[in-house]
Amino acid sequence: MNTHEIASKIAQILLETKAVQFSPAQPYQWASGWISPIYCDNRVTLSFPKYRTHIRQMLADRISHEFSQCDLVAGVATAGIPQGVLVAEQLGLPFVYVRSKPKDHGTRSQIEGRWESNAKVVLIEDLISTGESSLQAASALRQEGLEVLGVLSIFDYGFPLAAAKFANQGFRFLSLCTYSDLLAAAVEYSYLDQQSLDSLEQWRLAPESWLPATAN
Repeated sequence: MNTHEIASKIAQILLETKAVQFSPAQPYQWASGWISPIYCDNRVTLSFPKYRTHIRQMLADRISHEFSQCDLVAGVATAGIPQGVLVAEQLGLPFVYVRSKPKDHGTRSQIEGRWESNAKVVLIEDLISTGESSLQAASALRQEGLEVLGVLSIFDYGFPLAAAKFANQGFRFLSLCTYSDLLAAAVEYSYLDQQSLDSLEQWRLAPESWLPATAN
């Protein structure tokens, strides 16, 4: 499949498994404080063997095509861990995972696992919103002397803020499916009407200040 076909397939999976929920009228609140008409939890897809296999294969294929020098797979704790393990198994590569911060006991490690010095690593994340957790993990890997080839996620909200952060820190990132891909599929399969689509598109432009129509 080409990248467009992959994005459409991933969008379809996220919709069918209800990993993505739309609620423009009664939005969700993120940990950041942002009010959002969409909530995405890609961990849900792990409960569906057929779809889990599709996602594993698509992530592994993207690594083979875009990061052919990869000799280590890393997952961002916690949601990136199961996806990363599946991909590492598919590729026959070692796996490590990166905590959000060093643990406060024992070895006080932030990265769990074993790796060769100067290994070339691809970091797996379930989704990218502001990019903060991915960048923290990528920086921790770099500080250990690992070469971070890039960050690969299942889904990306496509915020300019995240793109700017990745560019500023010199990390490449790719996603199987973008926000635009998801909305296009949601309309095609009748998950969204025009009013809801308009609201979701407006949120994407200014998520930090967006309010539902009833609150405007």
